[in-house]
Amino acid sequence: MQPQAMTQQATRHARRVYVGGLPPTANEQTVAIYFNQVMAAIGGNTAGPGDAVLNVYINHDKKFAFVEMRSVEEASNAMALDGIMFEGAPVKVRRPTDYNPSLAAALGPSQPNPNLNLGAVGLTPGSAGGLEGPDRIFVGGLPYYFTEAQVRELLESFGPLRGFDLVKDRETGNSKGYAFCVYQDLNVTDIACAALNGIKMGDKTLTVRRANQGTSQPRPEQETILLHAQQQVQMQKLVLQVGGALPTKVVCLTQVVSADELRDDEEYEDILEDMREEGRKYVHINAIAESFIVQPHAILAIGLNLQKTHYSFPIGYD
Repeated sequence: MQPQAMTQQATRHARRVYVGGLPPTANEQTVAIYFNQVMAAIGGNTAGPGDAVLNVYINHDKKFAFVEMRSVEEASNAMALDGIMFEGAPVKVRRPTDYNPSLAAALGPSQPNPNLNLGAVGLTPGSAGGLEGPDRIFVGGLPYYFTEAQVRELLESFGPLRGFDLVKDRETGNSKGYAFCVYQDLNVTDIACAALNGIKMGDKTLTVRRANQGTSQPRPEQETILLHAQQQVQMQKLVLQVGGALPTKVVCLTQVVSADELRDDEEYEDILEDMREEGRKYVHINAIAESFIVQPHAILAIGLNLQKTHYSFPIGYD
């Protein structure tokens, strides 16, 4: 083996980066071109003129790639790209499992250059794709069978997300039962934590809090929004009991009936059946999985102080 080849082999663990969460359309060429472009844009190329990427290997089944850089320093600079958008999806940039920090320390810088122009590609230092900082939320206790789409749909009940990461086992691709997220509207952070924390899902209970262990509480002006958020969570809980999966469509009707009309159980059932029949006029009979009206005593049981506001929502599946 030639000396140069020996050097490449010895430094490969420190020159490769793991890129996870790739979209299905990704291939070796598009990944290489993209990382060459963004490395040049942020000023991350330190090994001279030319492209930073030497080689790309993609595991299409598990949607991750190993990207081999020319130098250890360029690989370290690439770590600053964690969370960058690739073909519309935020990707994770990590060290590979064979990375040896003690050996790498003698081969070159192990941290990204602090002077990288991350703003050129829409990132900020330490942003991790929007998943760092005091407003990052930890979501634990998720059922392992929940998909990314299901978890996102639950979280997005409170507003659009700026960043989201369902943590998965690197080998199997299975969920580890916890996730991190950041909302675009940071005022939603405490509201979502207060509303979701302690919610039962199957045989698990959600733990939802700021990832930095903060104990901030919603400001007084947010209490109305928190009340609305709690109502949404109650609906989500009912939805999850139907078939163990989030439906594709939920219709929520408010101010439909008065509290007095719902106090008699027989009258309640008659109203509910009328609503089912009305709903079937507009959708296929098999499209309505369940209908539900919150009765006054049920509202009191969940601690919501509502007056003449009741929900009926046919739950439809595509």
